Amino acid sequence: MRADAGGPHHDWLDEDAGPVVRPYAVTGGRVEPVAGGFDLVAFVVAAAPRDRAAGPPLNPEHQAIIDAAQQPISVAELASHLNLAVGVIRVLLGDLLAADLIAMYEPPASRQFPHDDILKAVVNGLRAL
Repeated sequence: MRADAGGPHHDWLDEDAGPVVRPYAVTGGRVEPVAGGFDLVAFVVAAAPRDRAAGPPLNPEHQAIIDAAQQPISVAELASHLNLAVGVIRVLLGDLLAADLIAMYEPPASRQFPHDDILKAVVNGLRAL
């Protein structure tokens, strides 16, 4: 058994994981990004470095996104790498996009729909199961 370090016990402190920060604390209670809509497969890349002394300091999560996005990375991969919920990542990306610290690239949507015969074959195959 591990000896207590002294002091009061806190419910938000997990001995295995360390301090637990709720997602709403990371986003300041926001659930929608201030700029942009981020699809899971959209690519994010950090903008060219510039003087950050002029702007407000970045919180650690914003800085981690910028560090991870030095090469193009998808929104889903960012969430996985930073171990944050996709909704939290989208809010943080909106902050960075509004501050021109990242660029976003959406993959082109497929304008070609499958032929009706293919869709019917899929439905029939599913029904056969």
